[in-house]
Amino acid sequence: MIIFVKLLLAHLLGDFLLQPTSWVLDKENKKHKSIYLYIHTIIHFFLAWILIGNTYFVWYAVALAITHGGIDLMKLHFQKNKTKRNWFIIDQLLHLIALIAITLFYINKRVDFTAFDNKFWIYATGILLLTQPTSILIKNIISIWTPENKKNDDSLSNAGNYIGILERLFVFYFVITGHFEAIGFLLAAKSIFRFGDLKEAKDRKLTEYVLIGTLLSFGIALLTGLLVQYGILQSF
Repeated sequence: MIIFVKLLLAHLLGDFLLQPTSWVLDKENKKHKSIYLYIHTIIHFFLAWILIGNTYFVWYAVALAITHGGIDLMKLHFQKNKTKRNWFIIDQLLHLIALIAITLFYINKRVDFTAFDNKFWIYATGILLLTQPTSILIKNIISIWTPENKKNDDSLSNAGNYIGILERLFVFYFVITGHFEAIGFLLAAKSIFRFGDLKEAKDRKLTEYVLIGTLLSFGIALLTGLLVQYGILQSF
């Protein structure tokens, strides 16, 4: 299991933290002619190989990188502006299947090289998942309901994104420490500050939009915390 966790961590790092928006736009415009498609693929190779920490994993890392690049190329050629949301989900599901397949092939070697203990990799993957990857996932899910005439409220740049990340990390911490009651206080506190402003705005669609995003954020954080707890129990 820890092999899959490490590969998932490598995927999250390569696909979300180490891939600037400018690279994504360049790939969408130039497709297979974009140099960033190949740089992105190479990054995934090195991340997978380094995190597994075994010289003999090199050929599995090569296979994983080629598969990743192929999936990305397929998405770039088939997605349209109206289908980007669907192709994002398909793309991530295919990457997940590839990670599972590589893990199943590799564990037959029955080798477990770990620079850190299993808890580190499981916690690190859970925490990273709740940052930018979840923000992008939620954005894609609720993009079909984005209010058309969203007024400029002079809010801080990317404040909503950072607030979402912080709230998910708080929920994650409360779950793994067994303080579920604190999640209710956190949700209530956000409701007081956030939904008070929405009530004054008198925009029902915007209120529902924010509510869906908030519940998705809390729900994903709660589920991730429970899965991390389960993973730690199963790794010992």
